[in-house]
Amino acid sequence: MFKIIKCLIVDDEAIAREIIFSHLSKIDNLEVVAQCKNALEAFNYINKTTVDLVFLDINMPEVSGISLAKSINKDIRIIFTTAYRDYAIDGFELQAVDYLLKPVAFERLLQAVNLYFEVYNKPQSEITLKSETTDFIFVRSDRRMIKIDLETIIYIESYSDYIKIHLKNETIVTRETISAIEAKLPKTSFIRIHRSYIVAISYIKSFTNDAITVLDKELTISRSYKTDVLKQLEAY
Repeated sequence: MFKIIKCLIVDDEAIAREIIFSHLSKIDNLEVVAQCKNALEAFNYINKTTVDLVFLDINMPEVSGISLAKSINKDIRIIFTTAYRDYAIDGFELQAVDYLLKPVAFERLLQAVNLYFEVYNKPQSEITLKSETTDFIFVRSDRRMIKIDLETIIYIESYSDYIKIHLKNETIVTRETISAIEAKLPKTSFIRIHRSYIVAISYIKSFTNDAITVLDKELTISRSYKTDVLKQLEAY
């Protein structure tokens, strides 16, 4: 079963808050714990109470929704709501679950909520059963959630807050840390060899004490990972 998701609505327009509240009241497993009319009120509430998901207006007086999103715990997920399409890029750069244009239709909000449950809040029983056997992951790239089959991943390369996922036929760039993506991958199929590299074991062509060759690419094994990497590879 899904746990009850505690939702916060933040919008300076009362009618907009009422519309979102009405939509959310029709959906199981969601509880609206509060409604706030500005970012400061929301910030104070979030610091005192558990919140899982925020429906957040972007264009608000004094402190914008974008500023609020940057200042709260990154584990709290955001669904932006706004009347201005131009803010969409800012919203997706903050890894928002979704971006809804006002007036928000129930069907569109339901789609955003389903995306949240699919990507960020899978049932515990499903996680337990599939965490070691799942054969795909979802990553956000170019404003979409993209499904990647694990068998197509050759290696993953980190660039600060971004990573490049090198596949058989393309490279996907996503704004995520390499540690976060590592947590999604089965340890029996992938190996971290460097703070900047994760390699699919099945694509390793050869290795030495200092480097791994994946297809025609040589990747350095860092000193901090060397012992574990060599121990795991030599066990095959």
